[in-house]
Amino acid sequence: MPKFYTTTSIPYVNARPHLGHALEFVQTDVLARYHKLSGDDTFFLTGADENSLKNVQAAEALKISTKDLVDKNTKIFADLTKALNISNDDFIRTIEKKHFAGAQKLWSLCKKEDIYKKKYKGLYCVGCEAFYLEKDLVGGKCPEHKKPLESVEEENYFFKLSNYQKQLEKIIESDTYEIVPNSRKNEVLSFIRMGLEDFSVSRSFERAHGWGVSVPGDEKQIMYVWFDALSNYITGLDFATNGHRFKQYWPCDVHVVGKGIIRFHAVYWPAMLLSAGVDLPKKLFVHGYINIEGEKMSKSLGNVIDPLELVAKYGCDPVRYYLLRHIHPVLDSDFGIKKLEDAYTADLANGLGNLVSRVAGLIEQNSVKVSIKYQVSSIKFMDKYIENFQFDQAMKFIWEKITKLDVYVSEKEPWALAKAGKTEELAKVLNEASNGIFEVAKLLEPFLPDTAKKIQDVFEKEEIRKGSPLFPRLV
Repeated sequence: MPKFYTTTSIPYVNARPHLGHALEFVQTDVLARYHKLSGDDTFFLTGADENSLKNVQAAEALKISTKDLVDKNTKIFADLTKALNISNDDFIRTIEKKHFAGAQKLWSLCKKEDIYKKKYKGLYCVGCEAFYLEKDLVGGKCPEHKKPLESVEEENYFFKLSNYQKQLEKIIESDTYEIVPNSRKNEVLSFIRMGLEDFSVSRSFERAHGWGVSVPGDEKQIMYVWFDALSNYITGLDFATNGHRFKQYWPCDVHVVGKGIIRFHAVYWPAMLLSAGVDLPKKLFVHGYINIEGEKMSKSLGNVIDPLELVAKYGCDPVRYYLLRHIHPVLDSDFGIKKLEDAYTADLANGLGNLVSRVAGLIEQNSVKVSIKYQVSSIKFMDKYIENFQFDQAMKFIWEKITKLDVYVSEKEPWALAKAGKTEELAKVLNEASNGIFEVAKLLEPFLPDTAKKIQDVFEKEEIRKGSPLFPRLV
C-alpha cells in the first residue's frame, strides 16, 4: 500500500488563529482525506510552535507565564482544527518531551563541521524570528512585518549553510525537492544563487529567557526557534526513538506552508537534513495570503477575521467551501463577509442544497424506488486537480456537475411526469438525478465531508425523505 505523509506548518501561538491558518488547515486536510479515500496509508501532522521568543514576549505583556500562554492559545488552535473538521492524525506541541529529544537528536546528527560558535551582531526581527541583512530590508524595515529591526549582539552557534549552496541549487532545480508553484521555485533558486549566508541556530539562554530546547552539551544556549520548529515534521513521527511512524512515513510527501516562511522550508530545512544524513522531503506547496477587503490582515488595522466565529455563524462546510473555491490556491486573495454570504446563498443554498432538496422531495412525494450505483467516473479529473493543488478548479468542476444536474431536472420536468402518471419515465429521471447527486457527494468527500455524508445518508436509505435543508437560508 502506498504511503502519504503531509504536514501544515506549525503556527506561532502568541495570538489567536486567523483566516490564513484556517486556509492552510483546510488545504492540507483535502490532501490527506483524498489520499485516505484513495487507499493510501496516510498520516497528517499539524501542531503548534510554542518555543518562539514571540510567545515569551506576548506572555510578558499579559503578565502571565509563557507556559500558561502557550497552553491557552495552543488549545484554541486545536479547537479550530476540530471546528473545521480537520482529519489530522496527530497534533505536535513543541514543548513535548518527544519533540525536545527529537530536535536535540537532529542537532547531534548534523556534521560537526557544519555547526560552529561565533560572536555576531545583526539586525533581528522578532516577528520573523530571523536575522536580516541590510540588503534584504525594505525601506530599512522587515520585508514581512514592515517594522524596524533590533540590533542584537551575542555569541551564538551558526550553521554553515554555505557548505550546501551547490547541493541545494541542484536538488531544487531538478525537483528532487519540488517547490510548487514554479514561481516560488524560481524565487528560491534566485535566493540561493545570490549566495547563501551561514545562519544563527541558537540564542543565549538570557535572550531566550530560558524558554525552548537547549543545545546538546551547552545549557547556556537555546536552539533557534526555526531549527527547533522545523524538526517537528520528524519529531512528530517519533524521530527521537526511530519509531514505527518515522520508519513508515518519512520522507514527507507534501509540506504545506505560506509564502512568508518559504526560505526556512526550501533552504534551511533541506540543508539541516542533508547535514544530519536524513532523507529529504519530496514536495513543498506554497499558498498565498488572504487579504481583508483589499487590506492585509493586521491586528493594528482591526481587520483580523476569527475563523472560529465564521464557523459558528455559517457552519464548517460553508467556510471550507469558500476557502477552497474562492481563495486562490497560490495567489493572494481577497476575503469579505458579503462575498462569503453571496457564495453561501448562490452556490450552497440555491445550488447544491436546492438540488438535493428538489430531487429528494420528488422521490418522497411519488414513492419512487431509487437504485444507487457506486460509480464515480470523474475521479481521474480529481487526481489531476489534487496533484496540482488546484482546489478551486476541483470545486468549479464539481459545481459544473451540480449545474448540469439542475438543468437536467428542470428540462425533464419530473413534476409534470408525475402529474401525467408517467411513472416509468419519472423513475428513470429521478434515478438519473439521484445517481448524479450521489456522484457529486462522493467527489465532495475530501472537500466538504459533512455535506457529502449528509447527502449519502439521504440517498442510501431504503426510503428517501427530503429532510431539513443542507444549507438553511441566511437570516
